[in-house]
Amino acid sequence: MQLIFLLIENEIIEIISSDALVFETERNPYSDRQTFVELVLQKAKYFQAITQEVLQKAEQLEVLNKIKGIDALHLACAEVIRADWFITCDDKLMKRYSGSLNVKNPVEAATVLINSLEEEEENENS
Repeated sequence: MQLIFLLIENEIIEIISSDALVFETERNPYSDRQTFVELVLQKAKYFQAITQEVLQKAEQLEVLNKIKGIDALHLACAEVIRADWFITCDDKLMKRYSGSLNVKNPVEAATVLINSLEEEEENENS
């Protein structure tokens, strides 16, 4: 996870915040985690509100993928704003989701990003 946050901090990748993330963060019972997530979300370049389109998409995810509640809202927000990636530690969500997003856990995402950056650097030096 640290690498992901370094990439965000150095503006190599951008994050998206949403009403779903804000809602979930505000209800986090661990104040240190809540503060950390709030600081990370302040770096978001984009924000996705809960719209009718998001709600419809979340309902579809619940029916088609058996993904419930806030998880469906998170994915729906990401789909509607057309995020390139959706990073999660939830293995069950990763297995169930079959939509348009590239869903990875933090380790997989970091590996792909590092390989991509190395490839770009090699191409520039060629």
